[in-house]
Amino acid sequence: MNYASSIQTPGLAALPPWRSRLLFVLLLLGLCALLVRAVYLQGIHNDFLQQKGDARYGRVVDINAHRGMITDRHGEPLAISTPVESVWASPQDVEATPQQLRQLAQALGMPVEEVKNRLSDTTRDFVYLKRQLPPEQAEKIVRLGVPGVSLRREYRRYYPDAEVTAHLLGFTDVDDNGQEGVELAMQEQLGGKAGSQRVIKDRRGHIVEDVASIRAPKPGSDLALSLDSKMQYLAHREIKLAVEQHRAKAGSIVVLDAKSGEVLALANWPSYNPNNRARPDTRVMRNRAATDLFEPGSTMKPFTVAAALDAGKVTAEAIIRTEGGEFSVGGRKIHDTHPETALTVGQVIQKSSNVGAAKIALMLPPETFWRSLAETGFGEQTGSAFPGEAAGRLRDYRKWRPIEQATMSYGNGISVNLLQLARAYTVFANDGELKPVTLLRQNAPAAGRSVYSQATALAVRDMLELVVKPGGTAPLAQIAGYRVAGKTGTAHKLEGGRYVSRYIASFVGLAPASSPRLIVAVMVDEPGGEQYYGGQVAAPVFSNVMGAALRQLNVPNDAPLGNVMMPPDEIVKEEA
Repeated sequence: MNYASSIQTPGLAALPPWRSRLLFVLLLLGLCALLVRAVYLQGIHNDFLQQKGDARYGRVVDINAHRGMITDRHGEPLAISTPVESVWASPQDVEATPQQLRQLAQALGMPVEEVKNRLSDTTRDFVYLKRQLPPEQAEKIVRLGVPGVSLRREYRRYYPDAEVTAHLLGFTDVDDNGQEGVELAMQEQLGGKAGSQRVIKDRRGHIVEDVASIRAPKPGSDLALSLDSKMQYLAHREIKLAVEQHRAKAGSIVVLDAKSGEVLALANWPSYNPNNRARPDTRVMRNRAATDLFEPGSTMKPFTVAAALDAGKVTAEAIIRTEGGEFSVGGRKIHDTHPETALTVGQVIQKSSNVGAAKIALMLPPETFWRSLAETGFGEQTGSAFPGEAAGRLRDYRKWRPIEQATMSYGNGISVNLLQLARAYTVFANDGELKPVTLLRQNAPAAGRSVYSQATALAVRDMLELVVKPGGTAPLAQIAGYRVAGKTGTAHKLEGGRYVSRYIASFVGLAPASSPRLIVAVMVDEPGGEQYYGGQVAAPVFSNVMGAALRQLNVPNDAPLGNVMMPPDEIVKEEA
């Protein structure tokens, strides 16, 4: 007998052999269960693990579409989208020390508490810290290396001409979507469609793998406007000078291609800088030339005469008794600033006689007069598709009283916007055909609609030439080397149903009068001081802009260079 084997440890009993076998079987069954579960989850039903993994490391990120560029008719850029970086974070992944948070806030130019507040909601996967940063500022943030904080490429709109084109182009918001002007009107074409992509990110928020492209971004299309940048700058400069010189409330100017109806320039003052994200007062932002209505005053008289000529009620040489400058209609009196006993129809335009215009209008049946104005585009939008464009007001002729028909002949009781008024004058430039207005570059002139006969349009154009000659109301509208045709307007402003001693000074003209190439309409709101007549305030703006524009286009002269003749006495004044 072996002595060592007979010795037993005190207090310990020998284990039965079946227990070790049972333990081995249980461990084997557990291992098999784990193996089956792993096969099930990873090979058969792997959605759960995939979802958990995606939730932690997978992201679907948007890919911004590049916004289309806006150019002028010659391809000069007016609005472009430049790449910028925006800082975003996944709050649940941010791991930053207090010192890193202070450095991050300093780099962002934000208070530390604001950064902490944005990162406080750990249930969110995405939050912007600051958007559209310049590259040098974004680079500082990258160098901090804060886990969970990343950059995102976006685009910011930039307008090279700033305040010069602000009212026409409008602006975009922080997401590069159009908010005003052409940017808003053409959003679908310019904006394109954003794309998306599935990626895997590490714990620091950095993209480590592109998994799949869900939808490719579709960039926006470029847009060529009818605008001419040089004319736009010229128009903006001159209307700004006029408003400042006459201490006026505001001013607007429109330059149209007389043959195609294209808007070559459109400017307002005061203006604003659309590159500055701090938005100014909405009163400064609105495009007055398209949205603001005013009574056109004597600039309506050519349409009154044209309606009567076309209806056969008068001829250009017909004599109108102007009653010494005072005429009563329905108990109300109409006055002329410069009384005359009798004037020809042409002189009614030249001298801007309210009495003469009223008498001519009253020769027409109300429906005939109304239809003539409506066909010339009054009371309807121009078709420019500019957001917020006003249609103007042309009351139903069935509600007219005789005094209303009389005053409408010289622009009271009817409202227009400047773009609408400029468009109406295309009938005199195109032998009686009204052209549609467009803000987009055209390859060929669009067809218009016939309003007056060719003889009527030419007769009125001849009368409009008298306005700028000595004895007319706008000798300051003359241009060396070119014949000019146009009409002044000076209208009292209507406030609270009463006319007050504040004025709208305007002038609309076309040149060269022998074969009109351009139409320029000018409106100055509430000029201060002693000069407030259209011939004094608006006509010089027309002359400066039209003269420079014709020379820019190399339009041949249709008059001697010494054709400008100023009257020895003061400008004839007109009032409506």
